[in-house]
Amino acid sequence: MPEQNPPTEAPAAPAAPDAPAPDAPTPDALTPTTTPHATEADVTPQAATQPATPEVTAADIARLAGVGRAAVSNWRRRHTDFPRPVGGTETSPSFALAEVTGWLRAQGKLAEVPLRERVWQYVAAHPGGSVAALVEAGSALLLVRDRPMEWLEASAVSDARMATVLAPALDRVLALRFGPAHPLGAAEPLRPASVPFLRAAAELAAELGTKGAFEFLLGRHLEANPRQYTLTPAGLATLMAALAGPAVRTVLDPACGTGTLLRAVTGATTRYAQDSSPELASLAALRLALQSDAPVRAAAADSLRADAFARDAAEPVDAVLCHPPFNERNWGHEELAYDPRWEYGLPARAESELAWVQHALAHLREGGTAVLLMPPAAAARRSGRRIRADLLRRGALRAVVALPAGVAPPYGIPLHLWVLRRPAPHAAPPSGLLLVDTAALAAEGQGRAGWAAVHGAVEEAWTAYERGGSAPDVPGVRRAVPVVDLLDDDVDLTPARHLPPAAAGGGVAELTAVRDRLDSTLTRAARLTPPAPPAASPDRPATSPARLPMTTVGELARAGALLLYTGTGSGAGRAPVLTEYDVSAGTGPSGSLAAATETPLLTAPGDVVVPLTGGAGVARVVDAATAGAALGRGLQLLRPDPDAMDPWFLAGFLRATANNRRASSHASTTTRLDVRRLELPRLPRAEQEVYGARFRALAEFEDALRLAARLGEQLVQGLYDGLSDGTVRPE
Repeated sequence: MPEQNPPTEAPAAPAAPDAPAPDAPTPDALTPTTTPHATEADVTPQAATQPATPEVTAADIARLAGVGRAAVSNWRRRHTDFPRPVGGTETSPSFALAEVTGWLRAQGKLAEVPLRERVWQYVAAHPGGSVAALVEAGSALLLVRDRPMEWLEASAVSDARMATVLAPALDRVLALRFGPAHPLGAAEPLRPASVPFLRAAAELAAELGTKGAFEFLLGRHLEANPRQYTLTPAGLATLMAALAGPAVRTVLDPACGTGTLLRAVTGATTRYAQDSSPELASLAALRLALQSDAPVRAAAADSLRADAFARDAAEPVDAVLCHPPFNERNWGHEELAYDPRWEYGLPARAESELAWVQHALAHLREGGTAVLLMPPAAAARRSGRRIRADLLRRGALRAVVALPAGVAPPYGIPLHLWVLRRPAPHAAPPSGLLLVDTAALAAEGQGRAGWAAVHGAVEEAWTAYERGGSAPDVPGVRRAVPVVDLLDDDVDLTPARHLPPAAAGGGVAELTAVRDRLDSTLTRAARLTPPAPPAASPDRPATSPARLPMTTVGELARAGALLLYTGTGSGAGRAPVLTEYDVSAGTGPSGSLAAATETPLLTAPGDVVVPLTGGAGVARVVDAATAGAALGRGLQLLRPDPDAMDPWFLAGFLRATANNRRASSHASTTTRLDVRRLELPRLPRAEQEVYGARFRALAEFEDALRLAARLGEQLVQGLYDGLSDGTVRPE
């Protein structure tokens, strides 16, 4: 079963170095001073007697040196002594880590391999693959967390001896946390050459905490293999956990992936996780066990065909959260035809999602809640209408929430949340089904602001519905629809088809307010319109362009006049992420952190942010509204020395068309900018401010035009809607 859960959710944030996580023993307790630590020269072997050299990609080299990937490409072209590829492909070569670090150090571009990078290279070079390395490291981190004295005893000996004594210790801690049956199985005998890796992982735990160290490694693995996993964003996982209720003590995810949804239920005392992939089930078990002391029961098997937590083998749970695989034809329709879980009807072959719905209901205690992420087709397909009707009649289905497109994969369609409740025998079912449509709410806000509005509206509607079995209608957003009105031939539960339309554009008063704001914005834009350049005349002959002494961004960076950073869109904390779209459209930060791979770089007033792809010639100066956001993937941040450089002067010259053409390289489908090659004139600070003031005025004019365009579109669409539904009269 494919991975269902994440980046979004983002893996948990590591503790700051000066504030170790609560579960982290002190560095001295983790790593005895008498034990040698791994260095960048230590490598993970293919066999106990034949070490293999860890390899790094261009992206890894860029991380080691703190530069962009374009810089690594330049080094390869310009320096004949740059290490030769030892693997990979022609378009994505890999290099020997030891050779690369030696070259970087000789060039003065690297003082020491960071501990995080060193540990990650062990993972990437593991002979069993990165997942096997993560399981090995996670098991050791669990021993460090739960039985630190046992770790100290095992690690205070030679590598060969440690390899012998560590496997039984790992077996004991795994059995203690997961029970005798768990997807990790018995710990394999350790190779002596693996011991430096585990020592380095423990050293990383001293810096980040055991949970933070594992989250870092898992985040890097997910980042390196984005196409292998279907990840549930963090915000969506939080919303699903909130709908399950605050009193959840036992919770199940039958398609757990890496355990993101289960991690969102912070108060659970027992978590049950199952996934058809043994690798994902193992990663989820370790991730959950490192998060808290709550028991974790994990199993690796297809939940529909081999239910590890059937009601006759486990107690019913308070809640089920699930992001099931969509549109599966081979889910077991024939062999499961007489399964007792199909209490509401045998799902059709094309209705695998309704099989997951009934699987969730079968595991709930009476009154327990299930929240499932569903494709919109599941609410309307005719093949599922009988099951939907029975879910309604018996009071099992309580709410259907239409989410805006783009909140979770597949990103192109607006997914639904189904909220279900296992009905008690003889209890009267609710008279209405709560239907919520959040598309309009997401459109009103942008990015995180839009999602905050969605989350708030959904939780508010569900809370009101829970109190009295209904919720006050909000036109276009929510309505408790009588069940009898839904039991027609189609039993179509798509929210938009049953909600009264909102007043056009918010009503006549709102349209008037939009028009007034548009008029004011156009007036401001007219006032900000730059004056025409002076025309040539007999008294003022045309002059040739001024030739100023030029320098490059790379030279300025080497001279210390500015600093360069590349965005990753990942890291610790709750900061919003400034994305490429935000920079190009002039909007506020709209992204969210993807993975806790490293501490994020936060923007500050006066920074200049440049997109690296697309060749659009965009540069944005960070203001107070944008400051404090994490730098997103695909962006380069330039932080000028305020005593040496005016940020508006810098941003203005970076936007020049000819400048961008000279500094861009073209691939088959994209254009990539090498920021270090961008040019700007060498001018004193006072002259820079003259240019900067003019560039700043142009930016204000551009912002006014953008706002006017958005208001104009809103006004036009509102008038179309108003004239169509009669709220606006033609006269």
